Amino acid sequence: MPNIKELEDLTTQVRRDILRMVHKVNSGHPGGSLGCAEFFVSIYKEIMERNEGFDMDGIGEDLFFLSNGHISPIYYSVLARSGYFPVEELNTFRLINSRLQGHPTTHEGLPGIRIASGSLGQGMSVALGAAQAKKLNNDDHLVYSLHGDGELQEGQNWEAIMYASAKKVDNLISTIDLNQQQIDGSTDDVLPMGSLRAKFEAFGWTVLDIEKGNDIEAVLKGMKEAKSLTGKGKPVCVLLHTVMGNGVDFMMHTHAWHGKAPNDEQLAIGLEQNVETLGDY
Repeated sequence: MPNIKELEDLTTQVRRDILRMVHKVNSGHPGGSLGCAEFFVSIYKEIMERNEGFDMDGIGEDLFFLSNGHISPIYYSVLARSGYFPVEELNTFRLINSRLQGHPTTHEGLPGIRIASGSLGQGMSVALGAAQAKKLNNDDHLVYSLHGDGELQEGQNWEAIMYASAKKVDNLISTIDLNQQQIDGSTDDVLPMGSLRAKFEAFGWTVLDIEKGNDIEAVLKGMKEAKSLTGKGKPVCVLLHTVMGNGVDFMMHTHAWHGKAPNDEQLAIGLEQNVETLGDY
């Protein structure tokens, strides 16, 4: 298992990857990607049980589904730096005929990608199907999913949330990136959702908060606790409190960088705040 310093170094490096990827093509979603860096590093490097290589069936291993697919830069970076495909391929992000499209898709055959997730609100339904399939196959591994908080304004989520508890899908851990920002403003300004804890609990889920969602040790501790709560008859919801744009001071605490690339000067500032640790692609 990597130590905390190694995980922190990887987190810094993937932030550099994110900034460089979206800058090169002047397109992409850096804000949410930066805010979820610690989460992705934690689950892929320590939390999930993964097999060598990639198999679409995912039998005998934990599975992960990204629902808010626009944060593909962090997903691609961590997949590459976890050995799913060459790190150098990050240089093709969003280019024509690249396997690394702006929203992940499956028809390019990119290892690590299990679903297309351009349309918001669908990931939990897919994760539920995978979790139930594991139960039918007597596979005791877990299914993880990640969702944006603004994404929960999509109605399909709540059908899935209701179904998960009704069918006792207790091998599912769904994490909500609670950064309180979305493309048009703060979630409270666009459509206030009240207490997500109260809502998930009312729908029959076990809920836990990770208050420091941009602290690698706090994320590891919280996700390990979430694992310990599985298998008890209820699905598990993790409310991950993050800061959009974390690690780049001018991108933090605002929705402005939801889907905007930095210019040359801004890139230089962002990279200066995240020094190279493991080597740029």
